Amino acid sequence: MAKSFIPVASEHHFPIQNIPFGTGIKPGDSLPRCVSRLGDFAVDLKELENQGFFADVLPHPVFQGSFLNDFMSLSRTQWVGVRGKLQHLLSEDTPTLRDNQELRQAVLVPIENFTSTLPVQIGDYTDFSSSKHHALNLSFMFGGPNSSLRPNWLRLPVAYHSRASSVRISGHPVTRPKGQVKLPDKEDSVYQISEKVDYELEMAFFVGGKVNELGDPIDVERARENIFGLSLLNDWSSRDLKVWEYVPLGCFNSKNFISTISPWIVTLEALEPFKQSLPAQDPQPLPYLNETDHSSYNIRLDSLIKTPSMEAPHKISESNMLYLYWSITQQLAHHTESGCNLRVGDMMGTGTISGPDQSSLGCLLELTWAGKNPIELPSGEKRTFLEDGDELILTGACTGEGYTIGFGEVVSKVTPALQDKYFHN
Repeated sequence: MAKSFIPVASEHHFPIQNIPFGTGIKPGDSLPRCVSRLGDFAVDLKELENQGFFADVLPHPVFQGSFLNDFMSLSRTQWVGVRGKLQHLLSEDTPTLRDNQELRQAVLVPIENFTSTLPVQIGDYTDFSSSKHHALNLSFMFGGPNSSLRPNWLRLPVAYHSRASSVRISGHPVTRPKGQVKLPDKEDSVYQISEKVDYELEMAFFVGGKVNELGDPIDVERARENIFGLSLLNDWSSRDLKVWEYVPLGCFNSKNFISTISPWIVTLEALEPFKQSLPAQDPQPLPYLNETDHSSYNIRLDSLIKTPSMEAPHKISESNMLYLYWSITQQLAHHTESGCNLRVGDMMGTGTISGPDQSSLGCLLELTWAGKNPIELPSGEKRTFLEDGDELILTGACTGEGYTIGFGEVVSKVTPALQDKYFHN
């Protein structure tokens, strides 16, 4: 098993087998720079590039900006080349960094001195619904036990266009939204603070490579070449705003107030050892979605909550990316089938990932069955939806032979709604 010259514990999310990509601000800098990560250190890619370490694998400089987009616009072969170069430089058998103290100080930044920033300049954000268990639960919840999926759900990856401008990284507070709500005992809608703020456990994937031109769809068999990597995603939702605004055009203000991602993007190469086939789809998809390699990744996904009165977070569910029905390659291919052109940096969400039982559900709406069955916490408190001061933590990782490939965490605290002239909190 490969080892780095910096010791990394087997349970740590960022060993030499991972090599994720991100951005952030070093001490003394005012602007973010592109980095990777090894253990508890950020690895300065701009510094390595300036010293010529990528000259043999990159056609031109790509790590000089504050986002990863320039690097993402290259090919998978070049992404793999940079990742391989970093693994070589960080290996316990390579003296280049290991034995050069001055270079190590320039390149390796202790993570406690590093401020992560949004790693990608996101142009568009599309959110899918790709977990059959989640879709069925919502159908039963609102339509009764004899309900079924809508006819289109098993035939295409349904999606809506979300809001890229409000995507933030872990640590950014979630301001409780306000908006129109239809209360059961009121004849008309009212303007009020949302009482049903919920999290949604998802994975995000980012578009890269040579993207398609307008009118030219991406074939499902080559869609993987346009997926740069994955991160954790909490696609926040206001359930009471959503119910009122949903018909006929779907989500809007109930979903656009914030979406939160983990700071590190993990490559498909790092996840390859954990790829597994998904069950056969029934009915068989139309030819443009019928892929030879119908698969996902064995990524354990945990949801935890910490209220102001709790000393430590409490796990409320454990899901897995293997619970997807539609793969991320099918999602990407379907997105372009109409001729829609993608752009480097576009973000796509899988939709809430829920499993087959109560312990594997991916949002409070399901865990409490629309608030009918509150969850009980070790503090003695109960929750149907999130209250002000609550922290929601998502984490994801794959367990290998003596190492872990992880995504870190998405941590977000719900804060009170802002006052305005129409409503005073």
